[in-house]
Amino acid sequence: MEVYLDNSATTKITDGVRDIMLKVMSEDYGNPSSLHVMGVNAERHMTESAQKIADCLKVNPKEIVFTSGGTEANNLALIGAVMAYHRVGRHIITTRIEHPSVYQPLLYLEENDYKVDFIPVDSAGKIIKDKLYESIKEDTLLVSIMYVNNEIGSVQDIEEIAREIKSVKNDIILHVDAVQAFGKYRIYPKRIGIDLLSISGHKIHGPKGIGALYVSDSIRLKPILFGGGQQRGLRSGTENVPAIAGLGQAAQELYENFDQKINKMYSLKQHFIREISRLDDVRINGLPVECTSDRIKGEYLPEQIMKTAPHIISVSFRGVRSEVLLHALEERGIYVSTGSACSSRHPKPSATLEAIGIPMDMINSTIRFSMSDTTTKEEMDYTVEQIRDILPHLRRFTRR
Repeated sequence: MEVYLDNSATTKITDGVRDIMLKVMSEDYGNPSSLHVMGVNAERHMTESAQKIADCLKVNPKEIVFTSGGTEANNLALIGAVMAYHRVGRHIITTRIEHPSVYQPLLYLEENDYKVDFIPVDSAGKIIKDKLYESIKEDTLLVSIMYVNNEIGSVQDIEEIAREIKSVKNDIILHVDAVQAFGKYRIYPKRIGIDLLSISGHKIHGPKGIGALYVSDSIRLKPILFGGGQQRGLRSGTENVPAIAGLGQAAQELYENFDQKINKMYSLKQHFIREISRLDDVRINGLPVECTSDRIKGEYLPEQIMKTAPHIISVSFRGVRSEVLLHALEERGIYVSTGSACSSRHPKPSATLEAIGIPMDMINSTIRFSMSDTTTKEEMDYTVEQIRDILPHLRRFTRR
């Protein structure tokens, strides 16, 4: 059996995404800036894709800017907003568990005389909201908070946070990295109070190399790429029309039978957590504090587990290095991750796991399992069976 449980790293494109991309590449391949009919046909795919994404978010399609992925969307949001409003303030607030595509641009801004406060999180990966609100100053310009953490699946209370921070200072710009949340939650930025929101194609069964940034019509951004002035000057460069069409198709398909898909993943997550918790020296990361190991083993906890993302499960296996377990599972046809795919080749400890207080020996023994709506119970059961079989052997080998 082959089991792919690394969907937070990337997903398989759907047949619908493949078909529309092939059509654009082979038939509607004109440059969308060209004035002839081939250009008009290409531009139509962009317009339709923007409309599909806007329909999911309940926003105006003119507020959608296409990027090369989530990383560029985050960079454009953060650096573009700061450059546009540099006279308003030089203070930025974020959390200690952000993705590197948020964390690194903020370090860059720190080097350029901006003040960045990194707010701590609790043991479940939830931002300590009182510390966030207390950090707001007169010159606070921007707050950036990820909706769903890509390593442990913790979910932030974005609607409450948006309401509270804007009650303290109503002109704060709120950026939300929704790369792991889009398609798992119904997100309506205007209703919630989100000003900038980032998504990525290859996390939602779309192609790699494409993403989008929602930019509220009340927010100005300075471009970080310069050239032909495409996309109203916000993002120069000839647009990747096949990928844009694929992203729109993926977004549309995401929200078809939405509740059924999400409930299925939550059911699989609860089942997997309960079974894997029966093994010795295992820790599930990112669950609410009331989900103790004894309660998980002996009690059904749907409400608590549903406070986390439906598709991400982070597990630490004491006594075996994560890379060793990863490759042992790979030999049995199971594909998982040691954490964020963007940083898995860099041997630094996970900043997220450190932030929630995981001991170093457990950080180095952590595996991320991430599902999609096509994952089956048989696949999850097979994974548990294989871990149960190989874990004692790996631990004996490690102890030698």
